[in-house]
Amino acid sequence: MAASTMPAASAGGRGHALHRARVEPAYGAFLMLWAGFVAIPLIMGVDKFFNVLTNWEHYLAPWLVQISPVSPHTMILAIGVVEIAAGIMVALRPRYAAFVVALWLAGIIVNLVTYPGFYDVALRDFGLMVAALALAVLARSYTQPGFRRHAPQ
Repeated sequence: MAASTMPAASAGGRGHALHRARVEPAYGAFLMLWAGFVAIPLIMGVDKFFNVLTNWEHYLAPWLVQISPVSPHTMILAIGVVEIAAGIMVALRPRYAAFVVALWLAGIIVNLVTYPGFYDVALRDFGLMVAALALAVLARSYTQPGFRRHAPQ
């Protein structure tokens, strides 16, 4: 029987995945990281359009604002679109998208350490980057390679 690419879509459905997470700690860690890296980019990306959590423009390094051909507001909206796309990509293909998210977080870290006042946020994002890389490593064990929904029979 071919294994599914998606963890929760395994042979017994969601109940099987939750039972497996209880008895296999690494699989449980994979599911937690997978869910987190779907939810976090989606929430943060959507909030770029509403600024409920914070005013995101304050996190842009001044040098980025100076070299950008668009306004800070437009930059933040574009960043929101990228983050929403990243969350969707992680939902569909965590094996590959986790590396994309880690790279994105590295860019955010560079932005934050190039001017004072946000080193604590940069350190937090470094922790998130390490967690994204852990998701990528675990996804190699719990998802199938390639872009097909199921492995060939």
